[in-house]
Amino acid sequence: MPRFHCPAPLATGAEIDLPPGAARHVQVLRLQPGDGITLFHGGQDADSPGGEFDATVLRMGRSDVRVQVGAHHAIEREAPRAVHLLAGITANERMDWLVEKATELGVASITPLVAERSVLKLKGERAEKKLAHWQAVAVAACEQCGRNRVPVVHDAVDLAGWVRAQAPLPAQGTRLLLSLRTGTQALRTAAAGGGALIFLSGPEGGLSSTEEDLALAHGFAPVTLGPRVLRAETAPLAALAALTLQ
Repeated sequence: MPRFHCPAPLATGAEIDLPPGAARHVQVLRLQPGDGITLFHGGQDADSPGGEFDATVLRMGRSDVRVQVGAHHAIEREAPRAVHLLAGITANERMDWLVEKATELGVASITPLVAERSVLKLKGERAEKKLAHWQAVAVAACEQCGRNRVPVVHDAVDLAGWVRAQAPLPAQGTRLLLSLRTGTQALRTAAAGGGALIFLSGPEGGLSSTEEDLALAHGFAPVTLGPRVLRAETAPLAALAALTLQ
């Protein structure tokens, strides 16, 4: 059954108009009144109903679709451990691919990192458009893979800015840094145990030595995925997959 993200309030028996993106998708699929769909709110906060709802198409307009919300199913497909990804921004469609696959692999949130070696630099209106685009990529990935919680794509920030923003807060979870330095631990060893985890990975060319020193000074432990050097968009996905299996 087609699944659609609907951030509007959802309650069994309610009649609602789908948001524009979902309505367009319903029309593209040529669904008709009486056809069934699945809706999920997608929120990460405690006020979100979670799970997913059955729904039935009531009316197809030129640019709007009205549905009736049916039964709620308390189904969650989240990873058992929350992993927050701090990822160096990669070029062009590679970042789209990273956001999509990280969402499928269960990432809890993504913070695009404007690193010294990032090819793509984001500022102003361009940054706002990119972030909205990446959030939409995450929504579409949730619709496809069955997740009912959409990971938040945070504002792009450099590492120093991220550290400043985190400084007033108590340490939350384990912090791991993907590094090629000597003396790194295997990911499996460093990530042993439970609790939330923040995983930092650089862009093409990796993080600079200055950025790595800053991360190490603020509680990140250097880890390795093995002897091979992976692409910037592959490495964090390999880590997420390994953490899911662990």
